[in-house]
Amino acid sequence: MLKIAYIGNGKSTNRYHLPFALKLKDKIQVKTIYSPSGKIRWKPIEGVHYTTELADILEDEEIQLVVVTTPLKWHYHYAKLILQHGKNALIEKPFTENSQDAKELFRLAKAKGLFLQCYQNRRFDSDFLTTQKVIESGKLGELLEVEMHYDYFRPEVPLNVKKFSKEFSYLYGHGCHTVDQVLSYFGDPDDIHYDVRQLLGENRMNDYFDLDFYYGKLKVSIKSSYFRLKPRPSFVVYGTKGVFVKTTKDRQEEHLKLFYMPEHADFGIDLPEHYGTLTYLDDKNKYHEEKVISEVGDYSRVYQGVYDSIIEKKPKVIKDLETIHQMEILEAGIKSMDEKKRGEK
Repeated sequence: MLKIAYIGNGKSTNRYHLPFALKLKDKIQVKTIYSPSGKIRWKPIEGVHYTTELADILEDEEIQLVVVTTPLKWHYHYAKLILQHGKNALIEKPFTENSQDAKELFRLAKAKGLFLQCYQNRRFDSDFLTTQKVIESGKLGELLEVEMHYDYFRPEVPLNVKKFSKEFSYLYGHGCHTVDQVLSYFGDPDDIHYDVRQLLGENRMNDYFDLDFYYGKLKVSIKSSYFRLKPRPSFVVYGTKGVFVKTTKDRQEEHLKLFYMPEHADFGIDLPEHYGTLTYLDDKNKYHEEKVISEVGDYSRVYQGVYDSIIEKKPKVIKDLETIHQMEILEAGIKSMDEKKRGEK
């Protein structure tokens, strides 16, 4: 049994972590949740110790893993503190504010022989898993272009942010999902083109980004905006023989927001109207257009991987270098935005 604790008791802990840790009740036990304010806005979990004393976690010899779900500015501080107290750590994304902090933490974890990993749950989105299945079927032929979109129509978000910060930038807040998906499946690119913008003007929120990753002739693009009244398809994949379009995103977040939890058999499952469309020419040049049944997304696979690494001593699912490289890409994206502004003056 892996006994775990949380630093942070807000939306991240209660919506995106606890439902999936608790799903693995035969392997994982949530023992303690720390919040400095002591406020409990979510329904308390029976048997869990809620505390305002950090020592209740750091000095508890039974707790093997501490999960950090605080705002980004506290990730480095708490991760280092956890490791210094000889405990394994799982840190919410984005992992740290910069790549140097990430490198330091991984060095510290290695020196102490401890597990340290970023919580990249979006690797287990159904739309991403389904797209992988289609690519690996070979029906698209040689891969030429992949477009990944993460769009909202939430103009009130950037309108209400009057000063730029990494923590509340769209690139750091949401690019951490899609950049990781690209790196985890396609590996390190030959080159990256950055288009990171502040649509409302200088010193406002970064509310748009478009990054192109180049792998030989293959281009993988991640595009996101807060000003898309009608969102672009979640995935569009072009090959020499066909195209795959997945219009809708993974539904786990949709269900979580409705407090419809993973214990339901149909949690996060796509309905037929959510299936993607695969259009291609076969080896006899015959035209096909067919619906592709979606793979099942499951964020508990991150916690399963953590359990396997700590208890079963298996390799980590999210590799250290992938996390470091992601931080370098996020940093470079913000730097490119700043350089563009200086060039326009």
